[in-house]
Amino acid sequence: MQRPKPYDIIVIGGGPAGSTVAALTAQHGYRVLLLERETKPSFKIGESLIPATYWTFKRLGVLEKLRKSHFPQKFSVQFYSRSGKASKPFYFFETNPHESAVTWQVLRSEFDQGLLENAEEKGVEVHRGTRVREVLFEEDTAVGVVAQNSAKGEKEMIHSTVIVDSTGQSSLIGRQLDMNATEPNLKMASLYTHFEGAYRDEGIDEGATLIMHTETKDSWFWAIPLPYNRTSIGVVGELGYLLQNRRDANGKLDAQRIFDEELTKCHALKKRLAGAKQLFPIKTTKDFSYRANRIAGNGWVLVGDAFGFLDPVYSTGLFLALKSGEMAADTIVEAFKKNDFSAAQLGSFGPTFVKGMEAFRKLVYAFYTKEFSFARFLSEHPEHQGGIIDILSGDVFRKDVTHIFPDMARMCALPAEVPLNANSSHTK
Repeated sequence: MQRPKPYDIIVIGGGPAGSTVAALTAQHGYRVLLLERETKPSFKIGESLIPATYWTFKRLGVLEKLRKSHFPQKFSVQFYSRSGKASKPFYFFETNPHESAVTWQVLRSEFDQGLLENAEEKGVEVHRGTRVREVLFEEDTAVGVVAQNSAKGEKEMIHSTVIVDSTGQSSLIGRQLDMNATEPNLKMASLYTHFEGAYRDEGIDEGATLIMHTETKDSWFWAIPLPYNRTSIGVVGELGYLLQNRRDANGKLDAQRIFDEELTKCHALKKRLAGAKQLFPIKTTKDFSYRANRIAGNGWVLVGDAFGFLDPVYSTGLFLALKSGEMAADTIVEAFKKNDFSAAQLGSFGPTFVKGMEAFRKLVYAFYTKEFSFARFLSEHPEHQGGIIDILSGDVFRKDVTHIFPDMARMCALPAEVPLNANSSHTK
């Protein structure tokens, strides 16, 4: 006897990807349950949007709320060399005169909460304080979850036709099916915090994301302006350099000391933080570059960081989370219309999504090549200025940006593409 399914779709995780796929499927009248383990908004890193998020926000119906918000507007990205010399800002409107060329820098606790509330307004049933312990399978098909509410403490089985894993780097299904693989050449770590009172440029440059190399180019800093006169500051470097080789004689890691040591090597940032106040102790994260080798299976889909994460350098994390949620939602709606919940149908957006992700991935590898610089690349190939801006804007799904890579490959080693269902350049 077939078990009744009270929900059409269960979304595990209420981050941006989960809220997006839940809202867009609920708009079509499907019964959507979203299970979120937190009971209230929490601090998260990854605070910068890129312009291409505009189109997902438009479909979600949240553009007006963002326009009225206190989030700083972002018009550009600017790079600083190891000597502290600033590049010309990469203004998004140079290749895109549309209003979508302006985006925002967000406090994740407020931003994520806003998207989750929007999903509820669209008809999504949200259970907060509920942790999913396991995804249930019948043979190779996902049929439900085992969930546990923190207040009640009891575990219950909840069934649905489609399961969407939006659990971030926890990647519940990815771990359950052993599908996640790290980037062997992107073994990175990051140390980060917020400062109050950091110097900002004026006018449209006030909200820019700044990417600043240290003098040795062994690490780089981000500076992202936020509301309340806050600035998100973080340093990124190879894991071995930043963390593993910096322990004291007792094997202990002093994250604050490492952060301060790297800051002394970043001339551009030192000036901006003169007189600024650090707001909380240094946080750390590592091994954050990875990707699952499948994006969907029978009855299940991965979205956002549950599928993969590249690197913080171009602020692509939120965009790829939102875009994967949008693309997965369209695929799921089509699956219900066809009554086809196979891996082939639910994963049909995968090749297109991965192609866009690969454009960012190539640019990440170029950035981490010490001998490569965008200034030199564009001085030799000024015709690619627009292509670089298109990628920094996130226009990797609406435009063909691949024309820049043959010339770039002559100046640095670019990675081979990793198709779905393959691990050729990844390691477990």
